[in-house]
Amino acid sequence: MHIRIISGKYKSRRISAPKNLPIRPTTDRAKEALFNILNNLFDFRDLKILDLFTGSGGIAYEFASRGTKNIQAVDRSYPVYKFVSQTAKKFDFPIKVIKKDSLKFLEKTTETYDIIFADPPYDLALEEQEKLINISFERNLLKDKGFFILEHIERLNFEQHPNFNFSRKYGKSVFSFFKNQSQS
Repeated sequence: MHIRIISGKYKSRRISAPKNLPIRPTTDRAKEALFNILNNLFDFRDLKILDLFTGSGGIAYEFASRGTKNIQAVDRSYPVYKFVSQTAKKFDFPIKVIKKDSLKFLEKTTETYDIIFADPPYDLALEEQEKLINISFERNLLKDKGFFILEHIERLNFEQHPNFNFSRKYGKSVFSFFKNQSQS
């Protein structure tokens, strides 16, 4: 399986992931669309990113390729941890890889982030996905003007969530964006 970096310093670079990784990478089309949205909202160099359920690390690599210097990637799988750690080291990406359950990480971290991106397994229960969002806001883990972004299957709808801001659909994937509603 190959992960392609869409833009930035490492544009078009392909990273080969082992076949046995328990991952479902975000498609190139969806990644490109996501980063087009983010490009209009943020200067990537100054961001602090949390990539939950990092899988192949593709989202973290995109941020690193665009100049983000503070990225944390969380996944509970040891093979994922090992692969993303080795890839980050090989390309000198500023990614701190953490081997931990993403929900437990959110419950314990004391840090704040500009973007929390979560791409849980598509079969993760709706309640668990909502818990990821809720904990992020209850614990004030987002900086001012920060976003929680959830990648999920199209049959799920989060528009009734009090922090829902907007969503975009790409193929079978949807990105739902959440932020503090007191923000503009």
